[in-house]
Amino acid sequence: MENKFIRVDEVAKELDVSTSYAYKLIRQLNNELKAKGFVVIAGRVNRQYFNERLYGAEA
Repeated sequence: MENKFIRVDEVAKELDVSTSYAYKLIRQLNNELKAKGFVVIAGRVNRQYFNERLYGAEA
């Protein structure tokens, strides 16, 4: 079973960006989720939300 959260190393690899940029992106996505009332975990983001926001596709 695939993990529901994507971590910083996966984000960096998926987007071919630096780890520091991946952290910045995760923080932004988590802030959006927090504003919607969701509980977030620092350093990881919900995989489905990541795919929806970056690729516009529901997983």
